[in-house]
Amino acid sequence: MSIDFKVSDEGVALITINRPERLNAMDAEHYESLSKAWCTVRDDSAIRVAIVTGAGERSFTTGADIKSFLTAPPDLSDMWLTQRDQLLNRGLEVWKPVIGAVNGYCLGGGMTLLMATDIRIAATHATFSLAEVKRGIIPGNGGTQRVLDQLPYAIGMEMLLTGDGIDATTAERWGLVNKVVAPEALLEIAYTYAKKIAANAPLAVQAAKELALRSRDTDLTTGLRIEAVINRMLMQTEDAKEGPAAFSAKRTPDFKGR
Repeated sequence: MSIDFKVSDEGVALITINRPERLNAMDAEHYESLSKAWCTVRDDSAIRVAIVTGAGERSFTTGADIKSFLTAPPDLSDMWLTQRDQLLNRGLEVWKPVIGAVNGYCLGGGMTLLMATDIRIAATHATFSLAEVKRGIIPGNGGTQRVLDQLPYAIGMEMLLTGDGIDATTAERWGLVNKVVAPEALLEIAYTYAKKIAANAPLAVQAAKELALRSRDTDLTTGLRIEAVINRMLMQTEDAKEGPAAFSAKRTPDFKGR
């Protein structure tokens, strides 16, 4: 019963929601630990990419533990503690790429967490739903805010308003996930993506992610100008010299993130 956290030599952090006996549903303690994990990913320069998954083979996460949240909701005053225990899907700015490895149920808060990741790999038995309306509430932490950005309007609305789910094949068809793989290959494929990203220049990777996400709220002229400014900054880095040097020498670049 924990949020497990480990970092590989390549700078890939693996976050595992470890509560399989409750389908990796999370109570307040787990959300607090998950928030700390995301802050570590954000702040530790040795980490270049993160993978988030669930323990066991049955569930990625079903989000908030209904027994602990719906039966004992937090005080209304908590509504204004907007910076406490921030999460990836609740507005915490993590510009390092995040890969979701979905190994079963991805429901409710699990789905909203997934929609805050950048690349998604799903096992063949994975299922996805936003079923909160069947419980008298709505998908929180970005569920209503991201679904129409990531799915066609009619499909997103169907999931949001009926609470019905979709399987992995359908999720791949609609672009919710990048790839569907056999369960036993899930983490292997996730690490393949992660290592490929981690081998790139980390400052450029983070800048690319931030600019792409901010483009949603920025007009094109302003976005193009910011893009040019950031690129000019990156041209002054050691990594911008290492990349062409490695290419000329036909060797693998050794990017340092500076």
